Amino acid sequence: MKKVFLTALLAACALAVCSTGCRQNGGNTPNDAADAGSETKPDSYTPDLSTLEGQWRDSVHTALAYAYQDEVLKIGQNKMPIWWKVFGSKPAGGRSLYISLHGGGATDPSENDSQWENQKVLYTPAEGVYLCPRAITDTWDLHFRPESDGFYEQIIQMAVVFLDVNPNKVYLMGYSAGGDGVWQVAPRMADHWAAASMMAGHPNGVRLESLRNLPFMIWCGANDSDYNRNKVCAEYIGKLDALQADDPEGYVHEGHIVPGKPHWMDGEDAAAVPWMAKYTRNPYPKKVVWVQGDVAKEYFYWLGVPAGEARKGNTLYADIDGNTVTIGDCDYSSVRIYLNEKMVDLSQPVTVVHDGNVLFEDTLTPSDALRKQTLYTRNDLSYSFPCMVEVQL
Repeated sequence: MKKVFLTALLAACALAVCSTGCRQNGGNTPNDAADAGSETKPDSYTPDLSTLEGQWRDSVHTALAYAYQDEVLKIGQNKMPIWWKVFGSKPAGGRSLYISLHGGGATDPSENDSQWENQKVLYTPAEGVYLCPRAITDTWDLHFRPESDGFYEQIIQMAVVFLDVNPNKVYLMGYSAGGDGVWQVAPRMADHWAAASMMAGHPNGVRLESLRNLPFMIWCGANDSDYNRNKVCAEYIGKLDALQADDPEGYVHEGHIVPGKPHWMDGEDAAAVPWMAKYTRNPYPKKVVWVQGDVAKEYFYWLGVPAGEARKGNTLYADIDGNTVTIGDCDYSSVRIYLNEKMVDLSQPVTVVHDGNVLFEDTLTPSDALRKQTLYTRNDLSYSFPCMVEVQL
């Protein structure tokens, strides 16, 4: 599942649960909209192999052309049908992307299909690509199966190359079972999103520390008592309040327990769309708080850890002040720190400190080979790094 298609292409280059109560209104009619669903979709792509970005875009275009045309992604034995609609005029920096997860869950596939159809008409951004994936399973955890993360990554890559999406304007949202998915996927993939909003879902014990740099919204009806959603969502709003009180520069959030509303909130939660749109992803936050979730990750923002040590609950804190990187709480034997000219002054020595000890101090030499390696590993234009320091703890 892990980026196999682009890793192979890099090698080649080197050789050369909302089941009731949801709104069932008709389709949206966007201004300047381009519907998906035509037999052959327009593709204005022009290859430019003279730059690393152009080479990467070309590899994505080759790998995901089928997904753009057929509206389905395939990884291994799993398939994820996708649907999207484009709203508004494209900004100079590229379109926004809203990935919206449907309700349903452990039920008949036809019911999940119905909820997927319903999700397509729940929200209308003023600008951007509104994209609804159909979950790859029909289990209760249909949107946050471990296999799902690779699909979300490929959705972003496809949208960047084929739909002119700005990778720093990608948003995650979902209702009911889709909200369950947002609770889980938002923190474990926080480095991918500009903001996220959870509607009428249950957190199922997820930890929130990794949301430090991800604006997050919570919506739940005050009368949504199934599985104690109303009480648990209120509790988790309190958790974010406490995290922000301890770290006022992080944990931007807003919580709404909507008075008088049951599981269906009569569309009041649509206010989340313009709220999210205010935010742009910062791929290089000065402070990173990383707690591994159910799907262990080797990379998060500008940090990397040994793959074999990435286990649920493992923690890593790090921050950058000038040219000094400080490693705080850490459950790993080593840490990789990826750097570029937007994060530190590469003409000056970089220092790495942990527990008052200097682990590294030297001037770094940028590497084009590392830029390429990290781009094709992360498959995100913002995470192409010319420099890396690995320290042992």
